[in-house]
Amino acid sequence: MRERGRGAPKGQQTRAAILDAALNLAAQMGIEGLSIGALAEVTGMSKSGVFAHFGSREELQISVIREYHARFEDEVFHPAIRQPRGLPRLRALFENWVAKVATEIDSGCIYISGAVEFDDRPGPVRDALAGMVVTWHGSLVRAIRMAIEMGHLRTDADPMQMQFEIHGLILALHHDARFLRSVGAIGRASVAFERVIQYYAQGAANPLPAPPVPPAAGATSPAASV
Repeated sequence: MRERGRGAPKGQQTRAAILDAALNLAAQMGIEGLSIGALAEVTGMSKSGVFAHFGSREELQISVIREYHARFEDEVFHPAIRQPRGLPRLRALFENWVAKVATEIDSGCIYISGAVEFDDRPGPVRDALAGMVVTWHGSLVRAIRMAIEMGHLRTDADPMQMQFEIHGLILALHHDARFLRSVGAIGRASVAFERVIQYYAQGAANPLPAPPVPPAAGATSPAASV
């Protein structure tokens, strides 16, 4: 699905191009705004041409969710796992996640907007979206557990609770940066993350020193500092 190079079969290249357009459309109109007809209009293809690649609106929506998740992993998860296990890797996951939010100020996060669209709408699309979010949360929990094993966090730290708090920081960042256009939101999120780390690292066997924390405010525009 994600082969976009010239060496990929033409059908895969066409599908990848449709998914690119679908992701842009979903960012503007939400997952529910996706349809075979709307995508055909955006791409200049016939409805039958788009239908041949996805078969149904539901399959199109699920494919977009999977593609978003794959790109999220490429930008957030995969670079972070190259960092040493423990707190360095956990910090990299959070920093990459924040950077991803910063690039989505004008488009929005499909994980977050999709949760609003499908929180009370059971079905395959909701299941696909929830499954991707749960998978990502599981990656965070594993990174936290590794940090405990490495002695960077207390042995009595609750990985699920810590993951919940970190996710809450991202939700607050997205709200303040995207909805309120709050100057300095990224800095405040970074400060809050370090406070969470400090709390769970108190009394740890081998805590790592905290890195410098950027100021919570001081930038001149939402685009520069969100």
